[in-house]
Amino acid sequence: MKSPEIKNVLAEFSLFRSLDEDELQKIVDISISRDWNRGSHVFMQDDPLENVYFIHSGKVKIYKSDINGKEQIVAILKKGEMFPHVGFFRKGGYPAYAEVLEATTLVVVPILPFEKVLIENPTLCIKVFNVLSEKIVDLQDRLEAQILNNTYEQIIKLLIRLAKLHGKETNGIFTLNGEFTNKDLANMIGTTRETVSRTLTKMKKEELIEVDSNGTMTFVLDDLLEELI
Repeated sequence: MKSPEIKNVLAEFSLFRSLDEDELQKIVDISISRDWNRGSHVFMQDDPLENVYFIHSGKVKIYKSDINGKEQIVAILKKGEMFPHVGFFRKGGYPAYAEVLEATTLVVVPILPFEKVLIENPTLCIKVFNVLSEKIVDLQDRLEAQILNNTYEQIIKLLIRLAKLHGKETNGIFTLNGEFTNKDLANMIGTTRETVSRTLTKMKKEELIEVDSNGTMTFVLDDLLEELI
């Protein structure tokens, strides 16, 4: 991907939309484009934190691994998302693994040169803080769900969050394509695949959700929200 293409890609990110042509070009000048194959890792947990990545196409899984090798999915990211959000403010190593789930093209922005651009552009610096604050609120909500909600409620909240992030909504009815396996869902909230399977079966019997042969799930938002009351 050449410089004009990189510029077009970055211009679509909310982080950069308020920049004028010259300001955006400063980001483009320090950026490169790279392709990753399915199954490869963009970075490993604790690798030196050097870059922030912007997804042009494809899908990336962010996950952590404990001392026993158990995987905890932090997020599944698609086109239009950046990672890691802490990259501009944290020193040391990457806080998680980033695995490519399908052929992916990323725009790579090195942190040290970007920090210099931030110093020269206070408006951009404020935008970065705003994006980071939104991420912090999301993580706080997810932590609160794990602490205060039982597994059934956690699964409901997870489905709502995934549908809002990755699904489509029409008049309060959400559609979520079957791209997340029961194991993926379990790893996102720290439970077992069997528990997720039993819960989804229960929800189907109670007609809270519908799942077709391709795994596409549909549900009425208000119906799930009532389960949380």
